[in-house]
Amino acid sequence: MLRVDSSKPCQIIYAIARHEYLSYVIEPHIVQLNPNGEFSLTHQRLFSNTAKEFANCLDESDLKLIKILDDLEQGAIIKRYYKKPVRPFEFFSKIFNDQLYDAIRPKMEKKMVEALNLLPDKQLYQMSKEGYPAGKQLHIAAEPASVLFHFRRDEQEIRYFPTIKYQGLRIEFMFKNAEIICNHPAWMMLDDTLYYFDKDIEGKKLLPFLNKRYIAIPRSSEHSYFERFVIPLIEKYPVYAEGFTINTEKYEATPILKPIHIPGGTSQIQLCFKYAGYVFPYGDGRHVSVRMDKDGDSYIFHRIKRSVSWEKNRLAELESLGLEITSGLFHNLEVKTNDTTDTDQSFSVFDWLNQHHQQLSDKGYQIDQPDGQKRYLFGSNKIDLEVTEGNDWFDIYAVVHFGPYKIPFIDLRNHILNRKKEFVLPSGEIAVIPEQWFSQYGNLLHFAENGAELKLRKHHIGLLSELSNEGELAGIAMDRKLQKLNNFEEVADAPMPVNFQGSLRPYQQAGYNWFHFLREYHFGGCLADDMGLGKTVQTLALLQKNKEDTEAAGGKSTSLLIMPTSLIYNWINEAKKFAPQLRMMVHTGAFRYKDPGVFGNYDVVVTTYGISRIDIELFKSFFFDYVILDESQNIKNPSSKSYQAVKQLKSRFKLILSGTPVENSVNDLWTQMSFINPGLLGSQQFFMNEFVTPIEKKKDEEKARKLQAIIKPFVLRRTKEQVATELPPKTEHLFYSQMSEEQSAVYEEVKSEYRNELLKSLEDGTFAQTQMQVLQGLIKLRQIANHPSMIDEQYEGDSGKFEDVVHTLSNVLDGGHKVLIFSQFVKQLQIYRRYFEDKHIPYSYLDGSTQNRGEIVKQFQEDQKTKVFLISIKAGGVGLNLTEADYVFILDPWWNPAVEQQAIDRTHRIGQTKNVFIYKFITKDSVEEKILALQQRKLSVARSLITTEESFIKTLTADDIRDILA
Repeated sequence: MLRVDSSKPCQIIYAIARHEYLSYVIEPHIVQLNPNGEFSLTHQRLFSNTAKEFANCLDESDLKLIKILDDLEQGAIIKRYYKKPVRPFEFFSKIFNDQLYDAIRPKMEKKMVEALNLLPDKQLYQMSKEGYPAGKQLHIAAEPASVLFHFRRDEQEIRYFPTIKYQGLRIEFMFKNAEIICNHPAWMMLDDTLYYFDKDIEGKKLLPFLNKRYIAIPRSSEHSYFERFVIPLIEKYPVYAEGFTINTEKYEATPILKPIHIPGGTSQIQLCFKYAGYVFPYGDGRHVSVRMDKDGDSYIFHRIKRSVSWEKNRLAELESLGLEITSGLFHNLEVKTNDTTDTDQSFSVFDWLNQHHQQLSDKGYQIDQPDGQKRYLFGSNKIDLEVTEGNDWFDIYAVVHFGPYKIPFIDLRNHILNRKKEFVLPSGEIAVIPEQWFSQYGNLLHFAENGAELKLRKHHIGLLSELSNEGELAGIAMDRKLQKLNNFEEVADAPMPVNFQGSLRPYQQAGYNWFHFLREYHFGGCLADDMGLGKTVQTLALLQKNKEDTEAAGGKSTSLLIMPTSLIYNWINEAKKFAPQLRMMVHTGAFRYKDPGVFGNYDVVVTTYGISRIDIELFKSFFFDYVILDESQNIKNPSSKSYQAVKQLKSRFKLILSGTPVENSVNDLWTQMSFINPGLLGSQQFFMNEFVTPIEKKKDEEKARKLQAIIKPFVLRRTKEQVATELPPKTEHLFYSQMSEEQSAVYEEVKSEYRNELLKSLEDGTFAQTQMQVLQGLIKLRQIANHPSMIDEQYEGDSGKFEDVVHTLSNVLDGGHKVLIFSQFVKQLQIYRRYFEDKHIPYSYLDGSTQNRGEIVKQFQEDQKTKVFLISIKAGGVGLNLTEADYVFILDPWWNPAVEQQAIDRTHRIGQTKNVFIYKFITKDSVEEKILALQQRKLSVARSLITTEESFIKTLTADDIRDILA
């Protein structure tokens, strides 16, 4: 075959060709021109990859057409539908069948229509039988032709045929060799013209009539023929009828909403439109809907024109009220929800219909009953609640309105507690309880006493306050003071005790007032102030006032304070300082009293959680005025012996103190709240299901808010940031630690050794020479007071101070603060390093051997995750700016207070915007405590003269050293 020479004149043409198996296709061809400008017989099929050669003959639209028509070439089609390599002849003779044709042809026609839309200005031909592309020239019709379908019904049969009009004139197409070259939409080739049609008519509607005048249907089959064929035809196309009637009708429509209940799933709404007596679903895409009536022998077709844009507006209206179409296949609506929890959605549209009932009614919507036997009531719902206050109770009067019905609220109790949505009304209709009522009133009903009327104990005031915040309560006749419980700042000032030494800061005074307020109403409370804000001082003020008031009334009272062992000394010290008149009894140790009668001689009995467990029989036989638990998270485990023990104690009032009432889990609250106000949070199982699981597993903020509302009146929490203006720039706390038994044994052994040597040197006059040895001995004792493993790597026991530091540190870290930890012993810092690594706590570290000080400081200042900085005093005393930290732990007291001050100044300096808390950890009954006392005595000298440990030792007299080692 000759190839077209692109250097000589040539022309692109488009040929409509009939493929033996695939029906009509369109092909681009390049044809060589003769010298006289006519087509020669030389031609070739063009593809995108061969078109470049003929670029001078092609424009942009040609390139586009060639690319589209590439897909109609048989090779491309075979490749797309049959993955193995195969010759076309073999494919069509052995593999190709009707099913494949039905799958392939619609996709081919999409491409053909795309091409036909670009062809009007191109040269178009019908390919000759011999395969010559420029057979007969064709034109594309200038405008769409129209089709009218005719039906003639007489006694025998119905005759059906189409007529075609083009440019206002009827064209004859039957028996004229017309061809349908594309079915969907129809394109017809007649003589030298390609016709296309309005209304997207399908070619198969015209195909039977290319060689037939009409189709006849016997009268016996007419009914089903009308239903199956004529109705859809009338809906889509113009129809002319003789022997039956077609009426085109227009009506105002009514929107109809029909709920669909899907148990265990998500309920839906079907949107329909009623035109006169006819109902059509939304989204069937019809501009016209047809309904057929038969009257005797006469048929009437009602051709009802749909208001398509009006229907769309109704859908938009529903979407604006919170519905959405969730499936492309069905046009049913569901309620939009951001709820990822497993809330029951099977009645969501019922809730929505009731909630928007008035709006929908005003807009003319009609609500249909869902399928099935049940009849539902649709209408707006509300609850009228009124609360009056008795001595220990609130009485709740409540009526529920379901549409026109009034029901006592108490009748819904079991439904709401058991999450049953359907409530049967006296009429037999079913009211659907709104979803929000379950969360809104569930707790109220759970905690209300069960009886003929709803009663709520006073300590559940939080539930009522929340309802009144949500605007649900018609009125609460409630004590004004009681209403203030949710807003404790307004609580009246309580007079301070006469014999209290010192003064309370304003926020501490507010805490003290709050204690009195709780006392007045017999509520228990939890003071949950941040660490360092003075929970001890506020409590001591209360206990001193309690003593004064009781004695003034001619009586006496004893309160019980329970705490971790490490805090006992601190409480006793603080009590001496602030409330020296309180008679304090420490009930610990092997030789403690076993007679409860002794308690009555004291104002406050102080004991530990451990002892309270062992001596519970003794404690529970005495009626205390206050039982106060410090670090109350110690009882967080409901199965612990500590909780089981304190639960049995008897007292008029109960308080708990804790900087971290929730250490690990929301569940920690249950025991502590149950101790101060039994029943406040319901049973433990209820609390787990209702609050802990939803809050922790599902991050349910609504539940967290509800829980907050219940406990808020009884938990007073102030953070350091909230009361910053009332705090001095830095606050120092001395923290006394008790040595563990093993630690104490090691300490005593080493102390005896050094004391004996010292006494000998004092007797024989060699004391002056042994000063360095004394210094070494004292250092060794100081190390044991911190942790014996500093002098003995084989030591496996624990250290009282280490336990206290770690516990205090975890509280500070829980509050999101940064901490500097100073020690002059690198060995001590190593113990903490190992601990942090073991617990995966990020930290920074600096001692004398650290090279990259700048980088380490920068990391601590800028990295949010690094909250702890371990620093040796010699390396970190000067030149560091660590203003990100707001807590300083000093692990061991220094001989020279000035050195200690330098350490504190690492964080307490210009640029520090927070208040700084300094904790000095001192081991009780050790050389550390003695050094502290000496420091106080020699402070003025130290401030001016002492600069080193050696010079401090030189100021010690023989009596000082005897005292230290006593």
